[in-house]
Amino acid sequence: MEIAVTGSIAYDYLMRFPGKFQDHIIPDKIDRISLSFLVDEMTKHWGGVAANIAYTLGLLRLSPKPRLVGTVGKDFGDYREWLEHAGVDTSTVRQFDSVFTASFFVNTDTVNNQIASFYTGAMSFARDVALKDVLPATPDLVVISPNDPQAMANYIDECRAAGLRYMYDPSQQVARLDGEALRHGIEYSYMLICNEYEFEILMQKTGLGRAEIIGRVPVVVVTLGENGTRIFTEGQEIAVPIFPADRIADPTGVGDAFRAGLLRGMAAGWDWELCGKVGALCATYVLEHVGTQTHHYTPEQFIARFRTRFEDGGALDALLI
Repeated sequence: MEIAVTGSIAYDYLMRFPGKFQDHIIPDKIDRISLSFLVDEMTKHWGGVAANIAYTLGLLRLSPKPRLVGTVGKDFGDYREWLEHAGVDTSTVRQFDSVFTASFFVNTDTVNNQIASFYTGAMSFARDVALKDVLPATPDLVVISPNDPQAMANYIDECRAAGLRYMYDPSQQVARLDGEALRHGIEYSYMLICNEYEFEILMQKTGLGRAEIIGRVPVVVVTLGENGTRIFTEGQEIAVPIFPADRIADPTGVGDAFRAGLLRGMAAGWDWELCGKVGALCATYVLEHVGTQTHHYTPEQFIARFRTRFEDGGALDALLI
């Protein structure tokens, strides 16, 4: 199954402040804040929704390799090598040497309050890159994940015009996109995926009810955090449990990994419950690590761990081929 994953590609800079931000904010001076926090640690991680999805698809040995479609800057060299080594096709990534790759800077205090900034950088050029210009073959499925808003709209129109199936994943961009844009993305999608809170915002902005959305989209996936996932398709509601974690390190990127597991199951032709359970274990691996691409496993290791909790009737052996 040929899968093209469009969306953000970014560097994540994670910092830790050994105190509480609130102790340094003067309430009656809130209109003219001027603060600098000295941090004890900073780590740099590979990130971006599309790259995270593609990375886990690479670990699960999707064939042909997942094609990553996005825009990056002059600092992408080492990141490209990392993704290629992980089994991702980056030939469809376009590099712009006048800017840096999109970057996320976040400072977290001792009670997990955060102050963050996101530099769009090369991501702003995504609107100028068409699928037909970078993909060497027609994909079976296009993933439209958070990206430059105009780029997301362009990919929806391009998929519609070419008759391509796409998974609409507005997630973090539901706050930025207006109701019309969200309705447009939903209207022609094969699959809609978001978390429970994002689904509520989506309904408010579009004016569409839960039943209306489920009735319009062939497959609707709503993730519920520790309560698992619900998959709505062909008049069925399929409940998928979480895969228990050995430890909880950081939730960032958990949803991206779940999407990759779901997609890998679709490519293998597994039923929706099994697809969801594969996604659940993919998510747990990320939850147990700091960083969205610091987890690693072989197909053999993945299968062995999966079978400690779930049954697959031997289906996962397809990952070994």
